[in-house]
Amino acid sequence: MTLRTLATALSATLALAAPSAHAGTTYTVAAAGDIAERCKASDSKCIHPKTAALVSAMKPSAVITMGDNQYDDAHLSDFKKYFDTTWGKFKSIMHPAPGNHESYDDTPEAGYKAYFGSIATPQGKTYYSWNLGNWHFIVLDSNEFVTHDDFSAAESAQISWLRKDLAANSGHCLAAYYHHPRFSSGDHGDNMDSAQLWQILVDSKVDLVLNGHDHDYERFVPQDAKGKPDPAGPVEIVAGNGGADPYKVHSEHATTAKLLANTFGVLRLTLTDNTFSTQLVGLDSKVKDASPTYTCHH
Repeated sequence: MTLRTLATALSATLALAAPSAHAGTTYTVAAAGDIAERCKASDSKCIHPKTAALVSAMKPSAVITMGDNQYDDAHLSDFKKYFDTTWGKFKSIMHPAPGNHESYDDTPEAGYKAYFGSIATPQGKTYYSWNLGNWHFIVLDSNEFVTHDDFSAAESAQISWLRKDLAANSGHCLAAYYHHPRFSSGDHGDNMDSAQLWQILVDSKVDLVLNGHDHDYERFVPQDAKGKPDPAGPVEIVAGNGGADPYKVHSEHATTAKLLANTFGVLRLTLTDNTFSTQLVGLDSKVKDASPTYTCHH
């Protein structure tokens, strides 16, 4: 049996394991990364007004962003002129994460912090957590994981916080999101610096990880820190297709369930007390990819 065949079988098995009915409230969450180029709706080639319209149609309980919210250098003036006119309408229900372009401001992340205010730093840092029903969401600032070549989980204040936060919320369904993906078939490729981070997420039974950075769409089956199929691992989805110019993609991983280039859209999460499923909705409002329904590890 090849690794790809095993990955496909794993995905199908997990889908069949999901119960047919669930108690409690069902939530819709809209998600995207790499969003606002410096353009407006009057430009027919401008995408972020179109993806904002998709979010509106979803009527989500929450909106999350996986970094690179505003291009090119995330100045406050650009946030106000572009992002705010489209995705800004969801600010009251938004839980953003920073990306590398937020760090390109004259003072790194200054425009990001000034625009979002306490929304981006509710616990005083650019990493934080929040709850929706039985779901616990963890937001990380992954700029740390790519700027420190000698990244050590033991030395990082953010990782120390992460361990404590995960331990305190072990009874919830768990999702984490941040900008730089551990695995990617896109132009940037895999990020080996975050392998230790992925191991922490696996050990803590995190269910779902969302990323941006590569301007494409890629959904993986659950996998371990080395990229091998593992039902105990998280499902990773790279959704850096919220509006920025698309990147080319390379040979897909053996654990890739779906890879799409040149496909803008918004990821729709459907969450219950103990399950999740995802759909990528394209600019034509049609579903371009749909995941199985997964049961949470806890």
